Amino acid sequence: MRTLIRFTLLAALSLLASVSPHAQEQPEAYLSWGAEEAVEIGKAWRANGRVGGAFDMRVIHTEHAYNYKLRATLMTPEAIRAAARLEQLRLRLTDEQTRALVAEADAPSQLVAMVELDAREGSGVIPLDWRAALRPKGAGAAREVAGVNTPKLRHVKALAGVARRDYAYEVFWLVFPLASADGGPSLPPSTDAVELVVGIYNKEGRVSWRLPDSLRRRLQALSQPHK
Repeated sequence: MRTLIRFTLLAALSLLASVSPHAQEQPEAYLSWGAEEAVEIGKAWRANGRVGGAFDMRVIHTEHAYNYKLRATLMTPEAIRAAARLEQLRLRLTDEQTRALVAEADAPSQLVAMVELDAREGSGVIPLDWRAALRPKGAGAAREVAGVNTPKLRHVKALAGVARRDYAYEVFWLVFPLASADGGPSLPPSTDAVELVVGIYNKEGRVSWRLPDSLRRRLQALSQPHK
């Protein structure tokens, strides 16, 4: 009897070990999230900051703002699925239609940040040559990945975030490639946290996030030698 019990336990442990971590994560669990849960998950990837100092003042260039309010949402796989789930609940979409929203927004080769900017007094205009870069938190400029402003992404519903639009802010979508020119990862897979650096004229602002396992796995895959 003891031998039989021992054999049964070993068989069960072997079966559990054979199940991949990805399968255990239930990648389609988002299809059962409630509205409040989806909002909470989506907002977890939204960060607030400021471009320029709190007491920056105009001296000569009165057409410039004192500083700029900054909001940014890192469109992680989790944030994308939260936005898609809210759209499903709002429009009564089928699961298949919701999966299509996720597929349209979640490109494994890139990472999107939705950046919102609001000029404090001054002209109220965001200059066209503002810039943004993503890098490991605390790293220098040599590790930065430049973002590409991609206006067409405003039409991708699962990249709209979960918060209501604040029309005081201008909204931009920045694309950051996850693969470098040599085919490897643009960010080290060992990165614990990333920061977004936004520059307007001679002012800068930063916001940061912990790097989720979902993105770390993608970077690890890119670091593997291709056969």
